[in-house]
Amino acid sequence: MNVLMLSSSKVDQQPYLAQVPALVASHMPTVKFWLFVPYAGVTLSWDAYTQQVQQALPDLQIRSIHQYADAKQAVAEAEGIMVGGGNTFQLLNQLYRLDLISLIQTCVRSGVPYVGWSAGSNICGATIKTTNDMPIVQPPSFNALAFLPFQLNPHYIDVHPAGFHGETRAQRLAEFCQLNPTTPVIGLREGSTLYLNQVSQQPSQLRLLGERPAALFLADSITPLPPLSDISALLIA
Repeated sequence: MNVLMLSSSKVDQQPYLAQVPALVASHMPTVKFWLFVPYAGVTLSWDAYTQQVQQALPDLQIRSIHQYADAKQAVAEAEGIMVGGGNTFQLLNQLYRLDLISLIQTCVRSGVPYVGWSAGSNICGATIKTTNDMPIVQPPSFNALAFLPFQLNPHYIDVHPAGFHGETRAQRLAEFCQLNPTTPVIGLREGSTLYLNQVSQQPSQLRLLGERPAALFLADSITPLPPLSDISALLIA
């Protein structure tokens, strides 16, 4: 497998998807044609979403899955799969509706590169139970692509704004861990990327890319993960 999971589409004041070209060039240099999955987009049309991504990545060829007559054939023939952010429930629901979950799993596990950001990263975990999004639709299951045997929380932030009296992100994730004490959750700060790489006959590798730390939640503990950490041990379910 060759999977990039970005926390967000933007980092600070950088342009949209500014970090993607360098990541793709470093880890997936031979792929120029990408099948884009815009299903997480709700307030933005899929045509507009695709155009936005293509404009941000002019050196890559982007075509959206919704522009094909046969979504399954589009996935089966894809050189690379790119899944955008938006609402995670809507994204997963659409993948189930079109019966694409197992096909994407098969393609990526056989070597088709995958790039996701935000919701597109969230579905790389075992389930979407630790998404930040509202359940605006109800998928048949919360089970996701499961490239990772644990949970992700993109856009993780541990700042508690003055005057805010709701639960913090850490408190919400602690609730999950209270009921699922053996399942790790990685809180990915904006600007952070997880890179999963598995070469045939070699152990899988999982690294934290970028300049910002992540947070590992497990049972009652929160452990900082420094930038460039090798966290391959978490792949052993």
